[in-house]
Amino acid sequence: MKKTLLLPFIAIFTFVLVSCEESAKNKTEETQNQELRKISLLQKIANANGFQEWENVDKVSFTFNVDRDTTHFERSWEWKPKEDKVKMLASNDTLEYHTNQVEKDSTLMKADQAFVNDKYWLLFPFQLIWDDGFKHSTKENISSPLKSEKVTELTIDYNSEDGYTPGDLYKVYFDANYMIKEWAYYPGGNKEPRIISTWEDYETQKGIKFAKMHQDSTGNFKLYFTKVSIR
Repeated sequence: MKKTLLLPFIAIFTFVLVSCEESAKNKTEETQNQELRKISLLQKIANANGFQEWENVDKVSFTFNVDRDTTHFERSWEWKPKEDKVKMLASNDTLEYHTNQVEKDSTLMKADQAFVNDKYWLLFPFQLIWDDGFKHSTKENISSPLKSEKVTELTIDYNSEDGYTPGDLYKVYFDANYMIKEWAYYPGGNKEPRIISTWEDYETQKGIKFAKMHQDSTGNFKLYFTKVSIR
């Protein structure tokens, strides 16, 4: 008699156990899918610019240039990302450091702040994966501010605690191929942008895509890269 009652009980227990396992599995998959949805757009933008190839990069060299009205400014960098090693070459000054040394030296911190700024302009799509401490949102099918092209607007809103310039906000305008066409920079969360510029003259090296030219609507501001080498 006990054996007869035990079998249905085991069957019911097994069913409940399997149901709980399936429910837990579904919740885990749902959570993973939610996380994937959160990062999928950022990953697509990064991948469109060759992020998958970054692990093969040993050295990046570039010169950062700014022309504003009649003035010209430039500084050059050599970066070995696998070694966390950076070398700055500006005017007659050369400074070499490891990024893990920065917090201990104010001079290095000043140089690193310049490096982070210049690297942002060169490889911003990758910063969408490298960075944390920001939230993002999108608006689809809008007109870009400079060329009135139909694009998607991605807003990147950094928190007020992390980084050299906390609270910065960017509005990034990208096309159907997830390539950035324009962007606007709002320092410290200002209501008005300090810069609205193009992303153009793209080049590819070792699978990495980067925009060499950024300029405003007047042509009086141009930020561009020369002597770029990705190896």
